[in-house]
Amino acid sequence: MTNLSATLQLAIDLIAQPSVTPDDCDCQNLMIERLGAIGFKAEKLRFGEVDNFWARRGDSGPVLCFAGHTDVVPTGPVDNWQHHPFEPKIEDGMLCGRGAADMKGSLAAMVTACERFVAEHPDHQGSIAFLITSDEEGPAVNGTIKVVEHLEARNEKITWCLVGEPSSSTHVGDVVKNGRRGSLGAKLKVKGIQGHVAYPQLARNPIHQVAPALAALTNEHWDNGNEFFPPTSFQISNINSGTGATNVIPGHADIMFNFRFSTENTADTLKEKTHRILDSFRLEYDIEWTLFGQPFLTGRGDLVDATVNAIKTVAGIDTELSTSGGTSDGRFIAPTGAQVVELGPVNATIHKLNERIKAADLDVLSAIYESILRNLLVK
Repeated sequence: MTNLSATLQLAIDLIAQPSVTPDDCDCQNLMIERLGAIGFKAEKLRFGEVDNFWARRGDSGPVLCFAGHTDVVPTGPVDNWQHHPFEPKIEDGMLCGRGAADMKGSLAAMVTACERFVAEHPDHQGSIAFLITSDEEGPAVNGTIKVVEHLEARNEKITWCLVGEPSSSTHVGDVVKNGRRGSLGAKLKVKGIQGHVAYPQLARNPIHQVAPALAALTNEHWDNGNEFFPPTSFQISNINSGTGATNVIPGHADIMFNFRFSTENTADTLKEKTHRILDSFRLEYDIEWTLFGQPFLTGRGDLVDATVNAIKTVAGIDTELSTSGGTSDGRFIAPTGAQVVELGPVNATIHKLNERIKAADLDVLSAIYESILRNLLVK
């Protein structure tokens, strides 16, 4: 591959690193070297087995931070890929490889946008920063959340944060995430009494007991959502029970479920209502809750306006502001008071075999990022 743009070449160099979570391989060093050459001071932050870095150019506010992750999800069987997932190819105008969309393409676009912007505006206002982790696709316990805690401990604040998650639907910039729903997970163990299926009076079948309770939870109306968020969603993801034998009533049933919730609810109200429903069926149970993230929203203001205007200027389209989809590391940054939006490539193939995006889209994305920099840090 020859005559590639700087953005495409860097994306290819990053995709070639087999950085399956939580391994970074050499991705962050590649980024740090490029950023250092244009005046960023990088701080490597390793927590547990996770590599992170914080890099900043400038000492004053406001601070525009590019946030993202170098780790990717596992590839699955490599033989099922059209091309090796870590040997990136450009074929029929498509950049193919694990991480092309999620999110090494965005990382490359961020770096090259900053390179061009700093060359044109070496004395820009405020500061530009990068917050990069290799723990977004994994447990997310030693990544962005730890870096944010590190920054908060020394009162170093992010004003605006641009997360490079693949937000776009059909064309780059057609959708920008300006918030995310909260995520609350649960592991429910319903206790019964094991016995022989021929003598049910001597046993207590937890599957039979929990079935109507699960139906009640599934049919419950949790809220109506609001102008920014869809209604809260309850979904059962796993049900496990039994010994494998057909003639044994199981002693317990294990169920996993998840709420994706709007700002019309809180984790506490969802827990309280769930317990009330379960208790109404007189179940004997234990439940373990995990709050993966609170809902957050960035309304119209400096960052949203700068992003919307940049997309219109560069791509010529009107963007849609959305809070749909899963969680992102933005959930760790927003509680600090930062304005947060997510903007990245088309997300049609994320986490799939043969992940790919239009190669030309990365240059468009880089130009949008550069325009956002100009809108916020040049007066």
